[in-house]
Amino acid sequence: MLSTLFAVLFYVATILLIVGTGMKVLKYARTPAPLKIPVSPAPRTRRGVIVRMGREVTLFQSLFKSNRWIWIFAMLFHWGMLLVLLRHLRYFTQPVWWWVELIQPFGIYAGFAMVAGLVGLLVRRIAIQRIRYISSPSDYLMLLLIIGIGLTGLGMKFAMPVDIVAVKVFFLGLMRFEINPLPMHPGLLIHLGLVATLMIIFPISKLMHAPGLFFAPSRTQVDNAREFRHLSAWASQLPPLPEGIPTEEKG
Repeated sequence: MLSTLFAVLFYVATILLIVGTGMKVLKYARTPAPLKIPVSPAPRTRRGVIVRMGREVTLFQSLFKSNRWIWIFAMLFHWGMLLVLLRHLRYFTQPVWWWVELIQPFGIYAGFAMVAGLVGLLVRRIAIQRIRYISSPSDYLMLLLIIGIGLTGLGMKFAMPVDIVAVKVFFLGLMRFEINPLPMHPGLLIHLGLVATLMIIFPISKLMHAPGLFFAPSRTQVDNAREFRHLSAWASQLPPLPEGIPTEEKG
């Protein structure tokens, strides 16, 4: 019964994650940006914007400039989580890709880094008065949820071993719409329950800043307001500009 319950739970969670995230991204893409608001110093070419976004996504450049301690915790969390997610690909591939096998040891240490970064961000929200003032209950709950996922995952690795072969058989079966027995391991059931919860609430949470970053006008716009008038598509019905004034069409 529990195997069927978790199978249905993950099917529902996957659908909600994909559809919900897709709808939000589509909404971001369709939202007009009527003003030129790139944060200075901003690049003046599209190539420069791509380079800048690359630094923001991989190195958190603006965060590094504003607060080094938060930058350290954010780097530990995000890069640790990325390695952990890549390490988990072994449960969904057969045979396992060579590079997934290669990163297995690094993924274990990345789990500690991820939890350490999350704990640092949680302590920051509690200890710093101005951050605590603007924090909502959901901010704490999201951090605690992901910390719970990390701790239960590490617990199954070092304190409560689980039959990972059976876990892999279960998830490979879900990909073929087959329900295989899931180990009745308390730590595993808690871990998977927390993961499914995160998948379900992801599209309606602040974690949508991950794809939302790629649609932020302050980061993705070219700083060419002096050369062109920024004109959104919906503003094309306005009276035309005098001749000789170039425009830059934007959707």
